[in-house]
Amino acid sequence: MKLKSLILGSVAAAGLSTAGFAADLGVLTSLDVCDSLGISGLTISSADNCLQITGGVKYEFNWGDFNGSFNGMGVNAAAGTRNVMDNNNVVVGGTTYDNDWDSKVESWVKFAGTASSDFGPASAVIKLKNEWKTTVVNEGYGTTGVAGSGLTAGNGTVVIDEAYVSIGDTTTIMAGKKGSIANFGDDEPFNFLGLFNSDAVDKGVMFAKDLPYDGGHVIQVVSDLGNGVVVKAGLENLDSNATAAFGAAVPTNAATTAGWYDAVAAAQNAGTVIGVLEYAGDGITAHVTGMAGGILDGVVENWAVHAGVTGTFDMFKVRAAGAYSANNMNDTYWNVLGSAEASFDMFKIALSGEATGGQNNGTAVATQTGVGGSIGATVTEGVSINLGGRWFDEDTGTNNTEGYQVAAQLVAAVSETIKITGEVGVYGTNKAVAQQTDFYGAAELAWAPGGGFTSSVKGEAHQNGAYKVTFKAAKEFK
Repeated sequence: MKLKSLILGSVAAAGLSTAGFAADLGVLTSLDVCDSLGISGLTISSADNCLQITGGVKYEFNWGDFNGSFNGMGVNAAAGTRNVMDNNNVVVGGTTYDNDWDSKVESWVKFAGTASSDFGPASAVIKLKNEWKTTVVNEGYGTTGVAGSGLTAGNGTVVIDEAYVSIGDTTTIMAGKKGSIANFGDDEPFNFLGLFNSDAVDKGVMFAKDLPYDGGHVIQVVSDLGNGVVVKAGLENLDSNATAAFGAAVPTNAATTAGWYDAVAAAQNAGTVIGVLEYAGDGITAHVTGMAGGILDGVVENWAVHAGVTGTFDMFKVRAAGAYSANNMNDTYWNVLGSAEASFDMFKIALSGEATGGQNNGTAVATQTGVGGSIGATVTEGVSINLGGRWFDEDTGTNNTEGYQVAAQLVAAVSETIKITGEVGVYGTNKAVAQQTDFYGAAELAWAPGGGFTSSVKGEAHQNGAYKVTFKAAKEFK
């Protein structure tokens, strides 16, 4: 219920007692400014401004023996590393220390004050965010056996995650601190296990796992041209102190001192021009995002393109996506992905493939490829199963560089609010390592009673001795 409803009700009751108070009710009719601006949810109004308040809290607790990383089993893709969970016990004074745990709280609150103008709604947005995580590895002894080396305490610092102004309706101008306008969507594989390299870059295709060069301090323009076409343009990363750019090396100067180089490298990568063209309609969504980084010094140090398209045609969905980046040090990187899905009365079949490659200082690097597929079936109402596998070849120039995963999953909706998910599978590799397979099992109980509240408990155990129990709870308000 809106706060303005409470205010109106209280003042109306008081206004019935005297004519003076009744006259004041005419002023409070301006509280409808939120409705006139099309803003709903938790709001507070004045004569010409609507303040919308949103927020949320997420909590996660993990306990077990899981902080190790089974490198021999992992897939080391060009854009990131995907390793299997492992234990990493230490022995101190004849006593084995093996328990790991971590506790994390994420919270945010966002205030958006909006008023009407001749150019459309004018807003000022402030978002406060906090992440507090405490990690304990091997009961505090870490991997070295030194007391206290396995403790990482969160500081609970509240940061201003967003602070920007915007104005406009079909064309919107934004400036301040906020996220990027870049579109990196339409690129996730449809099969339920996904793909190995896709996981390493946050499920999709990308030219770097992390993006220190977009968002931040920005000036942006977004325009809806109608008929599903949207264009975006922005100048971002104006506050950059990043020394990495699009996942490629920063130009180096061996004659400089380390401190001077660090500062210059950061400055050379500041300023990223971003342009986006999007389309959504007639069963098709598509986009092209172009980026040029390090422009504020007058020289483009790096550039990149990300594109994706998804088509939905009756029982079929198809998707294709690609990313490419290059810099002025003759480094290039490309990543492509394709996926298709067919849905029938009881069955769903999906097949996906991916590949990566590029050059390092002008010399070609090995092309890496991966495939994945799955079949899903609805057994009864509320009960479904998924069978799938995925494979990846690092192709690093040596033999025995393949890794794989095969899994079976059961999903059962016990009620409208409770869902149970179980999974068994195996990771494997043909690398020359001591343990070439790792069987695992996992089960999760998820609860969504309504009101935006969600919670879950999950247990996972591996053949290599690792295990973990995870509890999650979250709630957002809008």
